[in-house]
Amino acid sequence: MTKNDDECPNPSMHAQTMTSLTTDKHSLTVQLPSSTYAGQASLPRLPIPALEDTLERFLAAVRGLLTSSRDDAGNELNECKELEECKREIQKFLTTDGPVLQKLLVEYDEEGRKEKTLGSYVEEFWSDAYLAPDSSVVMNLNPFFVLEDGPDVKTSKSQSMRAASLCFSAIKFASSLKKEAILPDAFRGKPLCMDQFRALFGACRVPSLADKDTVAVNPDSTHVVVLENNQMYFFQALWPDGTVAVNEHDILAILEAIKADASKVEPDVSCRNSLGVLTTLPRSEWAKARDIIVAHSDSNQTGLDIVDSALFVLVIDDVTPKDIHEAAANMLHGTHNLVSTGNLIDYQAGSCCNRWYDKLQIIVCQDGRAGINFEHSAIDGHTALRFVSDIFADTVVSFAQSITKTIYSDKSFFPSLINAEVRRGQALVTPRKISFDLPTTVLDKIYFAEAALSDQIVASDTFVLEFTEYGKGLIVHNKMSPDSFVQLSMQLAYYRLYGEVVSQYEPVLTKSFYHGRTEAVRTATELAAKFCKMWLDPKATTRYKLEAMREATKHHSVGVKLAATGKGLERHLFALMKIAEKNGLAIPDFFSSKAYKKLNHTILSTSNCGNPSLRLFGFGPVVQDGFGIGYIIRDNALQYSISSKHRQTERYAHTLKQTLIDMGSILEPLSSVKVACDPVATDINALSKEKDYLEAYDDVYGETTSADQMLDKKDAGHSSGENILKKSRLRGEPRASSQFARVLLRRQSSVLLSELRKFGKTIDVSSRSGSFDDL
Repeated sequence: MTKNDDECPNPSMHAQTMTSLTTDKHSLTVQLPSSTYAGQASLPRLPIPALEDTLERFLAAVRGLLTSSRDDAGNELNECKELEECKREIQKFLTTDGPVLQKLLVEYDEEGRKEKTLGSYVEEFWSDAYLAPDSSVVMNLNPFFVLEDGPDVKTSKSQSMRAASLCFSAIKFASSLKKEAILPDAFRGKPLCMDQFRALFGACRVPSLADKDTVAVNPDSTHVVVLENNQMYFFQALWPDGTVAVNEHDILAILEAIKADASKVEPDVSCRNSLGVLTTLPRSEWAKARDIIVAHSDSNQTGLDIVDSALFVLVIDDVTPKDIHEAAANMLHGTHNLVSTGNLIDYQAGSCCNRWYDKLQIIVCQDGRAGINFEHSAIDGHTALRFVSDIFADTVVSFAQSITKTIYSDKSFFPSLINAEVRRGQALVTPRKISFDLPTTVLDKIYFAEAALSDQIVASDTFVLEFTEYGKGLIVHNKMSPDSFVQLSMQLAYYRLYGEVVSQYEPVLTKSFYHGRTEAVRTATELAAKFCKMWLDPKATTRYKLEAMREATKHHSVGVKLAATGKGLERHLFALMKIAEKNGLAIPDFFSSKAYKKLNHTILSTSNCGNPSLRLFGFGPVVQDGFGIGYIIRDNALQYSISSKHRQTERYAHTLKQTLIDMGSILEPLSSVKVACDPVATDINALSKEKDYLEAYDDVYGETTSADQMLDKKDAGHSSGENILKKSRLRGEPRASSQFARVLLRRQSSVLLSELRKFGKTIDVSSRSGSFDDL
């Protein structure tokens, strides 16, 4: 077995690293790779759609956004000028610049494949879309999770114990990933691309003045950085061979020692030296400040290297959110709490400065409430969700083991979820404090950065809607896709509040392809617009409303399936525009057309990402007048985290709640299900057919699920794109690549392990106040 599995030239070499998986629905046993990256070689390459198909889908996606002239009865009189102009722009692009750019894109993709420099035709361009903008990553890029409470009520309400528990599970996950022992993601028996996991640990977004940002990855990272009271500490978590160097009790002792040391510095002093707040600046300003810090002192360079190369950052917040809305806001951007010093100069006592937004962060509040904030340029929600799901589930299994070992004297009654070897040293690992020698110019910049961040926080609003009247169960019972139903609810709520159909974006997972990330589906289709208008029509009957709802959700589901199978329109059009830039060509007029701009001005930026480990998922809006909406679909509930700037977030949430109530009122209730009088005489074929129909709606779409296998069988093989996809799978052609995607910079830390053990001030851990044994 080669270390870099996705460069393996022969897929049969992976035969000895396969594991069995039995699927409940189909009662089939399939073979999945047991080595993390072993399935990479068998993944098909993301296909480039035909130009004609993409432009046809573009017209369909934008129709609902372009107004038309109608009579008093609502009948369309003629196509509006906007739509006519859109058709002319499409035809012009199709007959002039489009074919030229399509040819360049195909050649670019083939060259990247041949030279093994690109995983897909859109990879470089999509990475640049994250790394090139100069705007702050806070509220503009980084998403967040709020975790459910821990399984053990004794530890889940203790900040130090909850932090130690999550940190230990995360370290074990990192250890297992380093040894490539994490089972690869799969959907319905087919492996998904695991390339993003190479940038999960030891990764850092690094600002640059010369060019766009980079994501530097240190694959040999062994330490964890802890942020408390705006001060930074670190401790060794792994041995060089990837074995875990500390257990949960050790981490608890380390965290309590750090807490005792951090409390020695007054909050107003720590705020003035909160280096992490500089990561909230526009990227060019952060790059300038960073250069000044490095030039001022060699130890500053070492300190930044330690932070950059850490496995992740564990954030200990000195705040207790008063409600779920504040908990979501804290994970998105921290809290804002100005305290007066008596001389009219306030200092920031909130948690907003206690962050390092360029890295993966595990955040734990005073009441034990925990969450994640992650840098988004190299990993998507699905990758972060897998990490969070595993570490949360590992804490559940550990709790179960603590119970069963008192009965069975063997904790293996519940086998560990994350298998990682723990080898503690003879002496307890001691944390060390990272101190920086900051010149006055940087101290001033910290103050200005905090003030600018506070402006953003004050201008932003986050509101949580936890809808509990129904969920996935009722929607599936009515033979509709839960995700499509929820998507439609958000558009209808906006229409009820503002009387306008607006652009709505949903990412769809494409990790069934090599180096796949996401494609987009647009919800505001012509059928969605028809549904919204009919819903407010006093003459429309319940029957017609329900029919319109079904048509709109079915159409959305088809769009999701197309996007998941590489037949979307967003990434293809974006790549065509970028290939023109790359070749020094003028950007075609099509990309400055009113229709294209309207589609890409996303008022409702939405994403579906969640499972039982999460209570909330969310992010900020992507345009100034928009909403950012993360949602989770549960069996009997729907949860939305809604953020905006200068808009009526709470009012929109209340409108959305009433919309859900109204939409649910016309559905067939679950209680109306009838029991068959003679189950033995049930028509088996009819039952099987019904099951196949329902399975199309049985999975939550969006970033949590690949819909590759959901394409209707009757449509398979009819388009050239499908034939290409089928042939690539039959060939089983290996997809060679470097160990990291093009966006990533493989970076060996300039700080040796021996230097890590000497850098900074040693923190005494001998006098900790409590332990797990005390319970």
